[in-house]
Amino acid sequence: MYTIAIHGGSGTINRSEITPQQEKTYRQGLEDALDAGYNVLARGGSALDAVEQAVRSLEENELFNAGKGSVFAASGKHEMDASIMCGQSLKAGAVAGVTNIRNPISLARAVMEQSENVFLLGAGAEEFGREHNLAVEPDDYFFTEHRFQQLKEAQESNKTQLDHSAKKKNTGKGTVGAVALDKDGNLASATSTGGLTNKKYGRVGDTPVIGAGTYANNETCAVSCTGYGEFFIRSVVAYDISCLMEYKGVSLNEACDLVVQDKLKNRGGEGGLIAVDKEGNVALPFNSEGMYRAWRNESGEGEVAIFG
Repeated sequence: MYTIAIHGGSGTINRSEITPQQEKTYRQGLEDALDAGYNVLARGGSALDAVEQAVRSLEENELFNAGKGSVFAASGKHEMDASIMCGQSLKAGAVAGVTNIRNPISLARAVMEQSENVFLLGAGAEEFGREHNLAVEPDDYFFTEHRFQQLKEAQESNKTQLDHSAKKKNTGKGTVGAVALDKDGNLASATSTGGLTNKKYGRVGDTPVIGAGTYANNETCAVSCTGYGEFFIRSVVAYDISCLMEYKGVSLNEACDLVVQDKLKNRGGEGGLIAVDKEGNVALPFNSEGMYRAWRNESGEGEVAIFG
């Protein structure tokens, strides 16, 4: 049964601090991305195409911290990360610290399919993107006023912060991602982010790290994570869920609960993830106050949700 799930980030998302109009706008952004991916699957397209299109939609929506809506790094630039993985071939592509690339997820896919590499960084990744004719945008394409205010607030307190922390809790929501199962039984996952506001020293989180923020394997599941990346890297979260299913034979829901609500939480990690298994079952666990999420399957079942 073909299925897709997407997320637009997790964190401190309080119903009392979001206006009805804001909620409506966020939900519409999730619906648009869900439609973009689902329509690929409904036409018989691949899971890989579906997750790329869903994430591209989120990257082009300034509400979400990826692509156009990315937060500012300490350098005053937008340093974006993304990765994608094919569950059938176990091939993957990832990029980190790229600037001016309109759709980092498409660059990650190009790395996977058109190079012998898995992971490209910074200027080299951008050069690869130009050689493969990926769309590039000027700095002002990525400029949004509320992101700039977030940077100023973070610089005033000399802190690096999650996009949903501090004063502007509901202005854009962290990492974005998608997971899908297509009609041929192939799984895929994709994740993209602008990272942390005011991040320094070329910091990279879990998003482009295969096995930490993104993983897909036709034998088990596809996973895309969102939260404080350092904890997800240390716990190898995405791969851990697949491992529990492969080696212990537990269900998707059991694996997700153990990792997100027990292991990750006990280590101080806040966040969540989306996952789909080879049967089309969906899990969307999070240990934060909310997670921007949506899913839909071939039978028309699904939801769009924000709060816990």
